[in-house]
Amino acid sequence: MKKSRLYPFERNRYFYGKLLTVRDFESEQKYFNDKRRLLNRLLFGSGVLSGMQVVAVDDKTISVEMGVAIDYIGREVVIPSPVTLKLSMIEGFTNNEYKKNVYLCVAYDEKGKEPVHSVGNSSVRNDEVSEYNRVLESYRLFIMEEAPAPSSFEFVQLLENVATIYEDANVRITQRMPKYVSVGEVVEVKLVVEKTLQTPRIALQYEYETNGFTPLGQEGRSVTFAEPGDAQETEYTISYFVKAPQESGRQAELKVPNRAAQLTIGDTVIPLDLNSKHTIEVVEGQVAERILQDWHNRSLEQAVEGFADQSICLAKISLLQMGPTYMIEKVDRVPFGEYIESSAMQQRLSGLGGTAALNRFYATAETEALEFGAQPSLDVQYHPDRNEFGFKLGIPQPQHLYDEISTGTLEVPLESMGKTGGFFFTRGKKNHVSEEISHGLGEGQVTIVVGLEEVDRSAVNGTTSSKIYYGEEDVFKGTEFEPDLPNVSLGTIVYPEKGSFRIGIKLKGDTESTATVIVVRWWAFKSLGAAKAGSRASSGSGNPRIIDEAAAGQE
Repeated sequence: MKKSRLYPFERNRYFYGKLLTVRDFESEQKYFNDKRRLLNRLLFGSGVLSGMQVVAVDDKTISVEMGVAIDYIGREVVIPSPVTLKLSMIEGFTNNEYKKNVYLCVAYDEKGKEPVHSVGNSSVRNDEVSEYNRVLESYRLFIMEEAPAPSSFEFVQLLENVATIYEDANVRITQRMPKYVSVGEVVEVKLVVEKTLQTPRIALQYEYETNGFTPLGQEGRSVTFAEPGDAQETEYTISYFVKAPQESGRQAELKVPNRAAQLTIGDTVIPLDLNSKHTIEVVEGQVAERILQDWHNRSLEQAVEGFADQSICLAKISLLQMGPTYMIEKVDRVPFGEYIESSAMQQRLSGLGGTAALNRFYATAETEALEFGAQPSLDVQYHPDRNEFGFKLGIPQPQHLYDEISTGTLEVPLESMGKTGGFFFTRGKKNHVSEEISHGLGEGQVTIVVGLEEVDRSAVNGTTSSKIYYGEEDVFKGTEFEPDLPNVSLGTIVYPEKGSFRIGIKLKGDTESTATVIVVRWWAFKSLGAAKAGSRASSGSGNPRIIDEAAAGQE
């Protein structure tokens, strides 16, 4: 049946008195079977229609659920009931190597059923002859130990351009691009790494070359893959993006020369002897129209018999070596996407906008703050599963101004007022100026605010309370808030180059206060640029900084 011709069609012509033979009845069945299979192949394609899930029952056993598929020449493959099999008992499985991936496939098969005695044959032969009374349309499960090439699948040939970078018994690295691209289109390039579970960690780095394509992203022409140390995967896919040229009707190229690539498996550096190359056609208009043109231009021979020998892969089974034997570690169902969706499902998906979404792109954006003075940045990621571009914009922070603050007190005995020497000196009987006070904020312009502080140490429970009067304290005279302080005026002198200041005090006549000491509370404020504030990051840049009187110091 593998290379059978499904066409042209012949059917029986019946007439009165016709002698019917075995050939006539076989022709009758072949006519209807072949026509149905041809339509299956051309209308629906090939793959799993329903069911046929493969699961691991234990370390060495798998179960295949019931299901229906159509093979590559249109024959229906039906598994009527679940089947459980030891992996070692399935056709094609060998025990010569356990740390590998194997592929469970299904194919159409026919078996004879109901043997009966053949009356006609017994008349010409002496021994008893039996013939099967029925033909059971069945299936055959078998193991393939080599992965099929990606380009061996019909739709991959129509849609993708696949280049092999490296391949051996345990590792296969391919790079995939669309077969056609539109003018100026952003094209996703996929690097696919397939390996067995017990293959050591893989690392790959290469510089690609282009003719027509423009690299996108911050990495430029460099591509790097490093398998995570704790990973338990048999396949990895990473993507990068290039932009198609702005003119149609030409061939654009992307090359991975082996001289610019380095592959490491475990601790071993593997030399590459393949110069992988993609040659992509740049088309004007929709890529889908160009693909449909190839689909319509297929010959009948290509459409029907071009893949007649191919079977349907139901699962990729990853094995681990456990001493002298093996165990099933992981089962990936239908690893090459061989499915058939019904036309009713496709119609409903198109009604939901699924088809229109193929030509619609979405965008998300986020920002991140960069340091002041840094260059703005833009990173673009494409998510093909949802036709979405992600933009990440780095914006330098503006130059903020921060306030630094220090404070302290100055105590002046009233008996020293009008006397020379000591802490104060005088230029007039009631004019007194302090020595220089360091405010602790360094050189530069500062603003000094001063006020008189009244401390009440006679509060209940041994606590103290204080009030600070700024401006003219005599405005409170005659009220319950009248201070018990001398009537004085305050002033300041600032020395920006020295980082210091002086406080001046002037008595306004005789004082009636019972206080013996004047306490002056001072505050120093300084505004700094972000660059200077950054040099004080250890003290908490970005927030006001309070320096107490001990830090400020005074003489």
